[in-house]
Amino acid sequence: MPRSVLQIGVLELRRRPGTQRQVELSTPLPGLAITSAHVPDHTDVAVDVVLEAIDGAVTVTGSVSARWEGECRRCLEPVSGTLEAEVREVYEVRYTEGETYPLVGDEIDLEPVVRDAVLLALPLAPLCRETCPGPVPDAFPTGPAGEERLAAQAAEEAGEEPAGDPRWAALRELRLDDD
Repeated sequence: MPRSVLQIGVLELRRRPGTQRQVELSTPLPGLAITSAHVPDHTDVAVDVVLEAIDGAVTVTGSVSARWEGECRRCLEPVSGTLEAEVREVYEVRYTEGETYPLVGDEIDLEPVVRDAVLLALPLAPLCRETCPGPVPDAFPTGPAGEERLAAQAAEEAGEEPAGDPRWAALRELRLDDD
């Protein structure tokens, strides 16, 4: 199986604690998606981190960035942007699940760190612009609500009182006693 570009050898770092190494790379990572936004599978994710060996561990500090796409939460039009996420993680031989990442042999795999950072940085409810008014009801006159709206507009134009929503018909019949 070919080695991933996100698998980094750290043998030289571990031999000299306190030394640092800059890592800059970009690679596509398919499957980065949440319900409201995603990183297209063919798009590169840029990684710019510094690795440092400290007492049997390797720290990873830097940033991850990627272009994302999604739908506006109000009008459902396509929206896109660029995310940037800070990364500060520790790789250890005796790692703690959920707190640190595994240092296997003299290699670290940055993929889980990059995936976590990107997924946490994707917008949960993106907007095309802050002032987006949302959908325009008159632009979608289909379905029962649209038909009722068109019928009400036609009645208004003819000078008639528009028929009410049939779901409220029972309330029109309701009479309260004024005792």
